[in-house]
Amino acid sequence: MSLTIVPVTFRQACQFIEAHHRHHRPPRGMKFAIGVMSDDGLVGVATAGRPVARHLDDGVTLEVTRTCTVGEPNANSKLYGAAWRAARAMGYRRLITYTQEGESGASLRAAGLQPVAELRPRPGWTTASRPRNSHGVDGVRRTRWEVCAKPAAFVPVPGESSCRTAVSAGTAGEDR
Repeated sequence: MSLTIVPVTFRQACQFIEAHHRHHRPPRGMKFAIGVMSDDGLVGVATAGRPVARHLDDGVTLEVTRTCTVGEPNANSKLYGAAWRAARAMGYRRLITYTQEGESGASLRAAGLQPVAELRPRPGWTTASRPRNSHGVDGVRRTRWEVCAKPAAFVPVPGESSCRTAVSAGTAGEDR
């Protein structure tokens, strides 16, 4: 069975995520969405947008905010690969995403992303002045993954992620 990347609307992506994602709701916004089709129809979607963490929102970094598949082999890595190609075509230099503790990241590795940071669990978003409902994703350790344009084109600074130094310095993707 062959898999084909197809465009999807934000509404289509959100409906698919609502129906099939195991722990997240659809995102609030996006820069673009893509889908993957098999002979059976749409088997996965991905949405990409501005980084949720504001300190990573530098204008050249894009975040895959959701991927969701029905379990079709290789669909997730195909979505990540297509998202990175689209991001580069739009001028982005870095693509990031996150996995929760217990997720292997095999599809991310297959698409060329690397783990760069282990993040402690968030206590949640609720405060006394602004109560919010938990959606079941608080209190879970996460791993941030990234891929950047031509990562061999720079020497990372100790303690910094592999792409971050080059992206913020404006040297990602440059040849030496």
